[in-house]
Amino acid sequence: MKLFSKNIDACKQLFTITRTSLGLDGMNKMVINHLDKLFVTNDAATIVNELEVQHPTAKILVLAGKAQQEDIGDGANLTILFAGELLQNAEELIRTGLHPSEIISGYTKAINKTIEILEELGEKGSENMDVRNKEQVVTRMKAAVASKQHGQEDILCSLIADACIQVCPKNPANFDVDNVCVSKLVGGGLHNCTIVWGMVLKGDALGSMKRMEKAKVAVFASGVDTSTTETKGTELIHAAEQLENYAKTEEAKVEELIKAVVDSGAQVIVSGGAVGEMALHFCVNGLENQLKVRTSTLCCTTGTSALKGGNKVATVVLRGSTDSILDDLERAVDDGVNTYKAMCRDSCIVPGAAATEIELARRLKEFSSKETALDQYAIAKFAESFVMVPRTLAENDGLNPMDIIYKLYEKHASGDRVGIDLGGGDSEDSVCKDVSTMNIWDIYVTKFFALKYAADAACTVLRVDQIIIAKPAGGPGRREQPAGMDED
Repeated sequence: MKLFSKNIDACKQLFTITRTSLGLDGMNKMVINHLDKLFVTNDAATIVNELEVQHPTAKILVLAGKAQQEDIGDGANLTILFAGELLQNAEELIRTGLHPSEIISGYTKAINKTIEILEELGEKGSENMDVRNKEQVVTRMKAAVASKQHGQEDILCSLIADACIQVCPKNPANFDVDNVCVSKLVGGGLHNCTIVWGMVLKGDALGSMKRMEKAKVAVFASGVDTSTTETKGTELIHAAEQLENYAKTEEAKVEELIKAVVDSGAQVIVSGGAVGEMALHFCVNGLENQLKVRTSTLCCTTGTSALKGGNKVATVVLRGSTDSILDDLERAVDDGVNTYKAMCRDSCIVPGAAATEIELARRLKEFSSKETALDQYAIAKFAESFVMVPRTLAENDGLNPMDIIYKLYEKHASGDRVGIDLGGGDSEDSVCKDVSTMNIWDIYVTKFFALKYAADAACTVLRVDQIIIAKPAGGPGRREQPAGMDED
């Protein structure tokens, strides 16, 4: 019992950090990582990645959030918060006398029923969406982008939708998020952001030629320079002629490399590393790109053979006054692009603004009342965990959560699909509005995987009854050598 309590407390401390960052009015966190780099963001994935989590059970929640981010690209905060809420409710059940195995059994039944209900809540006909219809794309993308940049989602969604539609292949299932690049330039504002059909490199070109159109491009994954040996060696030079011949040999190799590029018909060289001065001397045109990870993307842009069968590339050029603002804008763009990828995977949508969570809580509560075993208590607590979402949204917006939740339950009992309109006003009637009126929707697969990963993480933590930490391997430390003695 004591170990379960400690494990759950560690997880509660983690999800308490990200809880106030949920929703349109989520608070920012100022995170300083181990490299003293400052992050100011409300993105849960970034916050969790930069935190040095030590407790083993809390790391399970971190892994669940990372899995959600890698698989879908959005919904990491919901995954961590829902898993933490499940564990907090499980702690109450353990104190009342339920065994963890009974709670796990109830949670397993509850998540299976949740998936069934979630499929029923999907908007009819939304699975047949045209991913090249900008209006439909913006509608589905708006909720994900607004959670990062509230009030600026209209401008950003329009840019992201144009970029994604432009690079979308014939088979949308093959959409690659790397084909939408982001280039950040300090200065200006959001109204100066634009899209460039191609790739934007902020570095200047090396050499006298600064502009060339319809040129053949040679791409090097490594630097264009003389190769160095892995081991160090010493060579004795006794005469000036030997030194001159040594330099000529090195120069001839570089000249041979550049001549081979010129003979191939290439007019521009793009390098993944540094371009040496000797190589630049022989180059007619040179371009230095220090970002190795973008080499394949540039090949895709220019149609070179390094990346076969690639699609076109679009770059979203972001403008902002500070680096932290640009970083936050980039995260919003990443969420929008990942949401588009989720649409290409499954375009089905479910009501947003906490309407889905309230409906799941209401139906699961009814389902728990039909169970006769001890599982019913765990299922009931699983249903209560969904109320965390509207409660947190209301608290972060300064509203009375109890009044809002009561009004939502009342509306959903009568069959209305009502969610929370955070910009609607202060009264319950002005805040609780129909989702179709507000036009707020969530992607089905995002919600599906977030709840699935959260339930799996909570059950994994509840199965742990002992933590065993092995000591670091190795023998006694080395003795210090006397002064003047070699290590050998």
